[in-house]
Amino acid sequence: MQSTDLGNKESGKLWHRKPSPAARDGIIVNIIHSTSDYLPKVLRFLNVAFDSSGDCLIAGDHQGNIYVFDLYGNRFNLVQRTAQACTALAFNLRRKSEFLVALADYSIKCFDTVTKELVSWMRGHESSVFSISVHASGRYAITTSSDTAQLWDLDTFQRKRKLNILQSVGIQKVFFLPLSNTILSCFKDNSIFAWECDTLSCRYQLPAPPESSSILYKVFAVTRDGRILAAGGKSNHLHLWCLEAKQLFRIIQMPTKVRAIRHLDFLPDSFDAGSNQVLGVLSQDGIMRFVNIQTCKLLFEIGSLDEGISSSVISPHGRYIASIMENGSLNIYSVQALTQEINKPPPPLVKVIEDLPKSKLNSGDLKIKVTTGRVQRPAKSRENKIQTRILKQDLAGSFENKENELSDGLNKKRLQVLLKGYGEYPMKYRMFIWRSLLQLPENHTAFSSLEDKGVHVAFLNLQKKYPIKSRKLLRVLQRTLSALAHWSAIFSDTPYLPLLAFPFVKLFQNNQLICFEVIATLIINWCQHWFEYFPNPPINILSMIENVLAFHDKDLLQHFINHDITSQLYAWPLLETVFSEVLTREEWLKLFDNVFSNHPSFLLMTVVAYNICSRAPLLNCSLKDDFEYFFHHRNNLDISVVIREVYHLMDTTPTDIHPNSMLHVFVALTKGQYPVFNQYPKFIVDYQTQERERIRIDELDYLRERQMVEDMQAEVDQQRVEDEAWYQKQELLRKAEETRRELLLQEEEKMIQQRQRLASVKRELKVKEMHLQDATRRRFLKLQQDQREMELRRLDDEIERKVHMRDREIATTAKDLEMRHLELESQKRHYEKNLIRNQEAVAKEMREDANAFRRKVDLEEHMFHKLIETDQTQNQKTQKLIEENLAKAEQACLNADWRIQALHKQRCDDLQRNECYQEVARLLRENRRTETEVLDAMMGEEAKKWEEAKEKDFHLKSEKKASALADASRKWFLEKERNDALEHAEHLCSKAVPRYPNRQVASSGVPRTSQLDDISEMDSSTCISLNQRRIQWDTMERDLVERVRNLRQRLTVQARNRRQPPHLLATQRA
Repeated sequence: MQSTDLGNKESGKLWHRKPSPAARDGIIVNIIHSTSDYLPKVLRFLNVAFDSSGDCLIAGDHQGNIYVFDLYGNRFNLVQRTAQACTALAFNLRRKSEFLVALADYSIKCFDTVTKELVSWMRGHESSVFSISVHASGRYAITTSSDTAQLWDLDTFQRKRKLNILQSVGIQKVFFLPLSNTILSCFKDNSIFAWECDTLSCRYQLPAPPESSSILYKVFAVTRDGRILAAGGKSNHLHLWCLEAKQLFRIIQMPTKVRAIRHLDFLPDSFDAGSNQVLGVLSQDGIMRFVNIQTCKLLFEIGSLDEGISSSVISPHGRYIASIMENGSLNIYSVQALTQEINKPPPPLVKVIEDLPKSKLNSGDLKIKVTTGRVQRPAKSRENKIQTRILKQDLAGSFENKENELSDGLNKKRLQVLLKGYGEYPMKYRMFIWRSLLQLPENHTAFSSLEDKGVHVAFLNLQKKYPIKSRKLLRVLQRTLSALAHWSAIFSDTPYLPLLAFPFVKLFQNNQLICFEVIATLIINWCQHWFEYFPNPPINILSMIENVLAFHDKDLLQHFINHDITSQLYAWPLLETVFSEVLTREEWLKLFDNVFSNHPSFLLMTVVAYNICSRAPLLNCSLKDDFEYFFHHRNNLDISVVIREVYHLMDTTPTDIHPNSMLHVFVALTKGQYPVFNQYPKFIVDYQTQERERIRIDELDYLRERQMVEDMQAEVDQQRVEDEAWYQKQELLRKAEETRRELLLQEEEKMIQQRQRLASVKRELKVKEMHLQDATRRRFLKLQQDQREMELRRLDDEIERKVHMRDREIATTAKDLEMRHLELESQKRHYEKNLIRNQEAVAKEMREDANAFRRKVDLEEHMFHKLIETDQTQNQKTQKLIEENLAKAEQACLNADWRIQALHKQRCDDLQRNECYQEVARLLRENRRTETEVLDAMMGEEAKKWEEAKEKDFHLKSEKKASALADASRKWFLEKERNDALEHAEHLCSKAVPRYPNRQVASSGVPRTSQLDDISEMDSSTCISLNQRRIQWDTMERDLVERVRNLRQRLTVQARNRRQPPHLLATQRA
């Protein structure tokens, strides 16, 4: 046996030399995983699973390390570290490189063995997952925990369905049947259900196991063809179920060493077409035994008491067995080596023995005589002796199996001797002995045909007459009685049949077939001649009982006669209830152990013995009610004494009155079909059936007519009630209509008054709103005027300060340069002339621009007034909005004008200051240089000025072009608005008077592009702010604008007068 330690290696070889497993243990390799830390320890493997090919397996230890072992390629690889213990594994998915692992945190993860990456993470369980079953297609998987089972789609890794159960009923295992679309669910109460995978509908349920070998199932295994289910638990019995017939067909008893079964698995074979015959059984001692379920022979076993097996998995092709040992290691077994002794061919019958050379023969050599007709064998060697012992063990085993076949080896005489010695049969084997004594045929087909007929009409309302607490027991009783009624018509009219059948139904409620056949056998044998006087009690049977009682206890019978107590009171209640009312469960079972083991007359003798043993209390009874109570309730009576008395009566009763002479011996039910039961007066039963049918039909007719009358009466009553309700509703509606009319008139009056008040309030609010808007506008205009005046004053102060500073500087400089000014007077005058000429040209140009701007403004105002005249007929709300925007636009225009003028002032001031600085610098340079240098400097300065003038001229032209484009756009917009307004004005009834007087626009000398300057800035606001003003404010607004313009003009003139050039000041001083 080779051993491989994985250690800290992530990959490597499983074995270094070709394995040769021995036949005694069959181990290919033993795999352990130990750490190389300071304190080395062995990491225990917990779970193992084969892939669909059977040549690769996956195993996980308690630290979450998951390895893939390739038995064909002799390699192992560490594919994942989950850092937590795995509780279940599955490696037979549709994608061959993926596997499922259930972890200790109740989650299921899917990993890829090639990429070693996480494929999916599935959550949903609230307890540890101990089983993962994958569909044959690899598309679905079922994960099972103690409280739930969940079905997953492995294509989307989404949960399709969840099985929830009660806490009292736990789940043992839920798994797919091989090569099938069926799910098998096994619960802790031994119930097994089969479900359709696609629709998840229940296909069938397996019946409960027999009580004689009832065990709690814990482990399950299914053959590869899905036909046989093996189940085991805490017992040495194995139950084999045929899933096609849905019945238990074999019980295998393991050796006495096996006390509990921990794991089951079928060993596949390539030549059995999936109907596996070898079953591996892992018991509590750690040994896994492989038995043949057909021959019930032990083939081989793996594991030992010293090296026990914890769990085991068999490969799909049946070549390998992977077992996790109790010490945490992993053993790989070769099935071929383990079955080598089993599968080897038998030795030949004839062997040729060659003579040794004469030189080598001596007296000590083995001598063999070969004669004609037979072959002599040499003396048995030790190996043959060992083989002989094994054969003896096999013979003993076969003999023991024959002894266990109780149904074939029972002897009624021996059972009677055993019963007389112990008084009852063992509880464990009682049901089995009863079935053998009664020779039940177990006709499944015949019983199914009876059961398929459904509940008989005579027992539809059984729960009303016999209210049983257990619904299951009531249902089983109803089905059993219905089957009896379908078997024979008399049982549908037998009133005491539920009392007769109830104890057997309660005893065999988990196996209805056995229950039915026991009751049928009881009726055929122990209820002979009961139905000859139907529907009366069996007078002939009661007469037999009375004759026997008269022979053995005349005084008691005389006591009954004296108090008018007949056999229908002291015998028939015991018979019709088969003693179930007067005996406990244990006493009743003990009694029927003797009843079923003896002649049918034993039951009648038991009635007599019960009365004789109770003679003391019966003799003290004098009232009929007391007798009735006595035979319908339990009494202090020892059933063993009653049974001994029965045997005494059976032996001492004369033949002429003994029931044996009148009752035939036991007759079992026939196999295949049940016998016909017609031991009753058929004409009475038929007559009763006919009468009952006639009564039922009459009753149905009566009920139908009564129902019709009741329906008609109900309809009449309902119609009368509806008529009365209709009249009442009409009266109420009329009164309500009058009331509503009065209320409506009152509400209309109130509504008129409220509308009047609301109109007055609206008018007041409108006036207040107008006043507030006007006051707000005045405050806003005043604030803007104050701000502009303050800004103008600030600019004036700034200009004065700068002029004062410049004057001081110039005066200081002029004192120093007075002598030089005289020499250059001619040049200064010439320069001053040029400067004055330039200033006059600039001033003229500015005046022309100002005149053009005024003409442009007048033209815009004229076009604006025309637009106002066309739109004056629009609603007040639009006028208000447009007027507000118009005011904003005019204000923006004024702001723009004011900013342009201020900027122009600043530019002029900067230009003059620059010229002054240049002049001072030039004068200073002229003091230090010659006149020629001064002239050169003046020429250079003149060139610079011309360049600057060209730049400004270019800038001015660009601005004019932009202004021309804006004027054209604005003009187009105004013309469009005017045309729209004219079209709209054509539909109005009257024309509005223009609010503004026409102004004379002088535009003859102004270019067309400059006249429409800034119109584009106003046209966007004119169509919005026309409705805000009122006529009474227009004059005030125009006056205010004129005042602002005049103020600005005055301030501009004052500023120009103050900003005289420094050279002019110097000239005046000179």
